[in-house]
Amino acid sequence: MTKVDFYLLTSHQPQIRERFACKLTEKAYRLGHRVHIQVEDQSQAQKMDDLLWTFRQGSFVPHALMDTEGAAETPVLIGYEGEPGAGMELLINLCREVPQFFSHFPRVAEIIDQDENNRHAGRQRYRDYRDQGCSLETHQLSI
Repeated sequence: MTKVDFYLLTSHQPQIRERFACKLTEKAYRLGHRVHIQVEDQSQAQKMDDLLWTFRQGSFVPHALMDTEGAAETPVLIGYEGEPGAGMELLINLCREVPQFFSHFPRVAEIIDQDENNRHAGRQRYRDYRDQGCSLETHQLSI
């Protein structure tokens, strides 16, 4: 059964979802987990790629865009089309909808900020995961 953690952020900072995704990715990577970050499109994928290099001084998170050379061996992948390969342990979903392949992951992270559209889409994803029988947990974070 997939465990889904919803991280509810109270901050109104720009890019807070993406920055928190970077922090979560770094933590999972340091614990030895393979991470897939699912985004909406190529533009958002490129922004996440850039942000993973710059979100925190001194941070190093080896990552690649899905379907690029060497991506299969990289511990962190960013994708927007297609399904990631086997062996990924954490899905960080930054899309408006639940990815069809979410059940291939033991853990999923959903990050909800204060934007009303994101909150509404997040509530729908919560219902979708609940209807699929996932184990759900919510974390309120003041960042």
